[in-house]
Amino acid sequence: MTMLKSEKNPYLLSQVGTPLNDAEEGGLNLGQVGAALRRRALLIAGCTGIVATAAVLKAESDPPIYQGQFDILTEPVTGESKAISNVPQTLTPKDAIALPESEKDIATTIKVLQSPRVLNPVVEKLQTKYPDLTYELFANGLIIGSKQKSILTVGYIAGEKQLVTDVLNEVAQAYLAYSLNDRQEDINQAIAFVRERITKGGLRQRVEDLQNKLRTLRRVYNVIEPSQKANEVSGQIATLTQQQLQNRVEYEQMVVQYQELQKELAQQPGDRAGNSILSENSRYQKILDEIQQVDIEIKTNSAKFTDINPTIQTLQQRKANLLPMLNGEEQRVQKEFQSRIQTLQARDVSLADKLDKLSSYLRNLATVTRDYENIQRELQIATEGLNQFLTKQQALEIQKSQTQQPWKLLDPQLAKVEEPEAMSQSARKNLALGGALGLLLGVGAALVVDKLSNVFYTSKDLKETTRLPLLGVVPFSKELAASSKQDGAASGVQQTARAAFFEVFRSLYTNILLLGSDTPIRSLVVSSATPEDGKTTVAIQLALAAAAMGQRVLLVDANLRCPTIHKRVGLMNIQGLTDIISSDLEWSNVIERSPLEDNLYVMAAGPVPPDSTRLLASVKMQDLMNELHSSFDLVIYDSTPIVGFADANLLAANTNGVMLVAGLGKLKRTAFAQALEEIQVSGTPILGLVANRSKELTPISQSNYQQYYKVSAQRVDEDSIKSNSSVNKVKLH
Repeated sequence: MTMLKSEKNPYLLSQVGTPLNDAEEGGLNLGQVGAALRRRALLIAGCTGIVATAAVLKAESDPPIYQGQFDILTEPVTGESKAISNVPQTLTPKDAIALPESEKDIATTIKVLQSPRVLNPVVEKLQTKYPDLTYELFANGLIIGSKQKSILTVGYIAGEKQLVTDVLNEVAQAYLAYSLNDRQEDINQAIAFVRERITKGGLRQRVEDLQNKLRTLRRVYNVIEPSQKANEVSGQIATLTQQQLQNRVEYEQMVVQYQELQKELAQQPGDRAGNSILSENSRYQKILDEIQQVDIEIKTNSAKFTDINPTIQTLQQRKANLLPMLNGEEQRVQKEFQSRIQTLQARDVSLADKLDKLSSYLRNLATVTRDYENIQRELQIATEGLNQFLTKQQALEIQKSQTQQPWKLLDPQLAKVEEPEAMSQSARKNLALGGALGLLLGVGAALVVDKLSNVFYTSKDLKETTRLPLLGVVPFSKELAASSKQDGAASGVQQTARAAFFEVFRSLYTNILLLGSDTPIRSLVVSSATPEDGKTTVAIQLALAAAAMGQRVLLVDANLRCPTIHKRVGLMNIQGLTDIISSDLEWSNVIERSPLEDNLYVMAAGPVPPDSTRLLASVKMQDLMNELHSSFDLVIYDSTPIVGFADANLLAANTNGVMLVAGLGKLKRTAFAQALEEIQVSGTPILGLVANRSKELTPISQSNYQQYYKVSAQRVDEDSIKSNSSVNKVKLH
């Protein structure tokens, strides 16, 4: 018994999400852009070629342009520079405050050389020979660049050869004169600055003031080196701190001994013999021994005499005389401990007072040391600065005597400045610019055309847009596409081409099985959004793959409007689905075994009915589908497209769901969106999508399945001969 469609498959379109999202409209997907550019490579190449050709033609039509140049060395080694190179603080190339390659940036120097201050005299001189030459025209043709370190390249471009020669000669002379004037000006400015710093800057006066501060500080605090005195005081503090710690340890020990003495004195005299403190006192110990001896004699004589016996009384009197002496010795020991404790306390106070005074003095000395060091540091800096400026002044005076020009033309004679040459600069330049512009225009046009095409090109785009499961990707094959459009049984070569796709559809069927892990997929409808998406080819190849994996498969041609399955598999369309529904013909007499696979059975469509929708919606069709479902392991219905027809939705209501085939490179997004909308309205469950004609993958290599191809081709040829000789009808048991 067939289950309800709500129990067949969890992928209802309403549960999957929005059928078509707008992910492609937001953000930049580099992968999609690259694929679009590859698809429109011819358009890009055409635009690039056209624009580049037009640019070259324009360059050829322009008048010739002349260009000349000369190189100038900005860091020459002259005899004068060698003579003063060993003089300290001179403006040699090592210091070079006036040379452009060191402290003056090259870009700044070039800017100065292009300024009106340098070029106006040149323009005024040239205008006597060339009245139409303006400053703007002159500046536009002048080119200055840096070829290497310390070498400037000066060029000029114009449409007249003699003008270029005259301009370069005048500019070379002007730049050489500028270099000499610039160096002299820099040296004069440097000398003026040094003198001002020495006199008006007060460097010498500052040195004297700092020296006076240092002498005053030493006199006031009576120290020569504050840091050395601070080290001495720190040593005294460390010594006193150690003495204070030792004194406090002795004090704490004495207090503990005194407390132990008090506890001992609270005991009876007889119990004090083992005490470590009193036992160290010989006088106390001697008296205590005598008392203990008297006690022994009293106890001995008490056994012989009574208490009134003179001997007993004498001993008691002797003991009574010794006890005050013992008490006196105890008092003396206590006073001795108290005196030592007081002495230690007084010493601790004295040490603390000394430490406080030394610490206060050390803190004050730290301030003095800091001031002393600051003054010394400032004095050292001021002295060094004064000495440097004095040395610099002497060096500048020596360097000022140089008269040779700092810059030098690399060509020994100015008259032999490089002769300008005619150049078709526009040819190469315009070709490069035109090619770049054409490439940009081509890329833009390609992206616009690809966007307006509104077609799915990749399986990734299809999956991301629909958010539906992608069950398989079928690669594009010219052989398979050709065989799918031919009538009659396919040839052996075409069948061999189909065999290359066998592993793809085996994987597709495996994915379908995984969808039904809880409820097995026993029947499905193969459809597409629009015609010619390859749904019939996918249905046939899927049926072959399932049959080859041991399943009893029935392939039903339910496309009653345009049946083609019988042509693809090499069978006759004498009787079929239409005859079963419209008459009492048994379906077992109509089904034929496929010549391509033993486990594959095919039900042709039969004659085209006037109203196919009415037949497919009939109760008899539903009963037939229930019987087929229980008789085969898998039933595959090849149906009409979704858009514009209700056939696929009617069939899918009694199956496990519909599998949509999308023809990449052909399927319009709008058509696919309309198909998904119709499926959503009907509530038809969707098993997933199959991306057909994908150019992202290549067909399976024949070298990997060479043995399989040989067997498959031989088998296909034999079955084709049988199918042409007779109609193979199979009774099902």
